[in-house]
Amino acid sequence: MTGHLKSLKNSLLGVLAAILMTGVSTSAFAESEGGEGAPLNVSEVILHHVQDDHVWHFADGLVLPLPVIVYTETRGLEVFSSANFYDEHHNLIPYNGYQIEHGHISIVGSEEHVLDLSITKNVAMLFVNVALILFVFLQVAAGYRKNKGKAPSGIQSFMEPIILFVKDEVVKPNIGPKYERYLPYLLTLFFFILFGNFLGLLPGAANLTGNIAVTTVLALLTFLITSFSGNKAYWSHIFWTPGVPLPLRVIILPVEVIGIFTKPFSLMVRLFAAITAGHIVLLSLLCLTFIFHSWGAGIGASIFVIFINLIELLVAGIQAYVFTLFSSLYIGMAIEEHDHH
Repeated sequence: MTGHLKSLKNSLLGVLAAILMTGVSTSAFAESEGGEGAPLNVSEVILHHVQDDHVWHFADGLVLPLPVIVYTETRGLEVFSSANFYDEHHNLIPYNGYQIEHGHISIVGSEEHVLDLSITKNVAMLFVNVALILFVFLQVAAGYRKNKGKAPSGIQSFMEPIILFVKDEVVKPNIGPKYERYLPYLLTLFFFILFGNFLGLLPGAANLTGNIAVTTVLALLTFLITSFSGNKAYWSHIFWTPGVPLPLRVIILPVEVIGIFTKPFSLMVRLFAAITAGHIVLLSLLCLTFIFHSWGAGIGASIFVIFINLIELLVAGIQAYVFTLFSSLYIGMAIEEHDHH
């Protein structure tokens, strides 16, 4: 019992430290964006933090250049550092015939299409997220093998209740007896979103789960699994709804077909909007300090940011739960056996 309390205490302290660090580092960056004596462009600051980039800007003066990988038909595959696109004042400059405009790489004075395969900030964050998940669950697996038949300890004792909650309260009730077939995917989905949401709240982190491309892929995976798992009863209910008069089927059929695509679309938009909106609200509040040039506004904004950050921690967990819950529900609806006697 003492070990659990100690672990909870350390977790809470870590969360509070992360919240305070987020406020401090973001404020410092907002000030650096405006520059001394220069008016702060709030929209530019917010978009800079929310959007993807070819460099990872942690704080003022701390920038990590990322690999640029581009392919064109005339020049082939080329790999170089994104640092080449910036001068000593961090202003964008052309390099080797390439230029960056609004985050997109193109050839100077040419309309030729450039296939951009670069490791951007969100891609780098994706690798960090995956590495962290692998590290945590390899430790959990090792603890399970070591403590088999005994009470869990260490990180296993923290993660095991969450795993059991997802399995017993989310996946199993919504999918039914065949839930074990889909459990690995849904657990991976839950923890990928959960870790990505939490990491996105850290200072200098990328907006991984608030990126529409990431949420689209996650929703597409759920859509494909649901579609390929759908049984005869599921598809007949969509294309030939039982118990409905023939004239009404003309109206119901397009509604049901559209519903196939609106389900993953709602998953995609919900996660994207919730995470991105949270970041925008936090950054908007922090920018109030530099808009009003007031210590009072800064203190008030910082207090609000701390409370909203606590809410964002809750939202991070809720969004992972909701995405997994609806994915389980859609899969369960697709494999459910209907009795029409």
